Amino acid sequence: MSAGAADRVRELLHRMPESSQNRLTDSPWFWGLLFSVMALVSLALVSPKYDRRQGQIEGRYLGRGQLAAERARRAAGLQPSSLAEDAVVMDEAPRSRLIPLWPLAIAAAGSSAACGWMLMRKPAPRS
Repeated sequence: MSAGAADRVRELLHRMPESSQNRLTDSPWFWGLLFSVMALVSLALVSPKYDRRQGQIEGRYLGRGQLAAERARRAAGLQPSSLAEDAVVMDEAPRSRLIPLWPLAIAAAGSSAACGWMLMRKPAPRS
């Protein structure tokens, strides 16, 4: 960029009205609020699919744990037990997950509340 072009850009910036220099999108709090709200929306949209998938993964994890306990029991020479008798149908199992989404939702909600509060604060007048 030549010196003449840089001078013209500086002159145009100085002639811009004050209101156009303080746009909402220039604030980092606006972008924090936008991304936090989008995180909440995406969590709400993904939650049902996550719950189904996480239920399958946790069911396999718990089943492998029961299988390992049974193998250890048989290796110790104890009476084998039937894994089928202790099995739980996943549809009847409690809905609590080992890895839930609510901590992410709380973090996103807190972040959006903090960013929204900071965005709405009026800046201190410059002296």
